[in-house]
Amino acid sequence: MRRAIVAAAVLVVALTGCATAAEPEPLTTGEVVDYGFEGVTLEGAAFDGAELEGSPAVLWFWAPWCPTCRAQSSNVSALAERHAGEVAVIGVGGLDDGPAITEYANEVPHVMHLLDPEGEVWRHFEVTRQSTYTVLSADGEVVFEGYLDDDALNELVAELAEG
Repeated sequence: MRRAIVAAAVLVVALTGCATAAEPEPLTTGEVVDYGFEGVTLEGAAFDGAELEGSPAVLWFWAPWCPTCRAQSSNVSALAERHAGEVAVIGVGGLDDGPAITEYANEVPHVMHLLDPEGEVWRHFEVTRQSTYTVLSADGEVVFEGYLDDDALNELVAELAEG
């Protein structure tokens, strides 16, 4: 019985766990993003995806309970601060309820956060796991989609900022 419980727990973690360097997502490039999505910011304001048109952007799909996401948050915050006005950095919190997402998002400054407890923005971008980055060029082309370590993300965003 104990073995069955452990096997079930491992399966649940495998299906819902965080992406890591050992589990990279396949690279998806060249597609032009559909800006036809909406969200709600941490402050409760409506957000229209069209606001991202014409600017490079990083969408960071995270969950408040995800240890990988938590480890990435200080770099994402610093990246957003460093490239403010050059690259939009949008955190899309999901896979939990609104209060939990809000609580953790308040700990990650400089990032525009969207609350996505129902997963609408996640589904729009076909994101199935956290932590996932969707990196867009100013032309709306998907430059990268999946897991990136901090150094790779910083290098990619620096290239986009140089334009």
